Amino acid sequence: MKRVEKEKVVKVLQEKFSEAETVVLTDYRGLDTTAMNELRRQLRKVSVEYRVVKNTLMLRASEGNDVGLLKDYFAGPSAVALSYEDPVAPAKVLVKFGKDHTALEIKAGVLGGKVVDVEDIKQLARLPSREDLLSQLLSVFNGPARSFVTVLSAVPRDFLGVLNAIKEKKEAA
Repeated sequence: MKRVEKEKVVKVLQEKFSEAETVVLTDYRGLDTTAMNELRRQLRKVSVEYRVVKNTLMLRASEGNDVGLLKDYFAGPSAVALSYEDPVAPAKVLVKFGKDHTALEIKAGVLGGKVVDVEDIKQLARLPSREDLLSQLLSVFNGPARSFVTVLSAVPRDFLGVLNAIKEKKEAA
């Protein structure tokens, strides 16, 4: 790669690193082309970008942003997963893919300005999806309203029950 091309790559990576909500660094050594394409496809489905980058370029691009915290992990073949929306999505896909393809090694990541190690990434992967969490939150919000409506509707229903009982008693007499 020529110097001009390298500078462009570094500039693009700096922008992507500063915009990314989550960055996960992996070692892809041992994965064949088919497996890499499958991994990229799975990551793309959840809006995660996966790039293989030279460590020297990644080191320069990480200066001045949170990814610089990972510079100790820039050794060996490195690829980076960048998530701009869902911070849990790359962890879920990479951990699941790593179970089927043991050659994929998760090195570390950055989430919210802090370095997360492999165990933290695995714990992130165990979290429910964003949609599940939102639906759980919505059901918590709906619970009190539903209970309130049930209580309010019980009063007229019970009152009608008493009136019907009185009516039936008078008709029987």
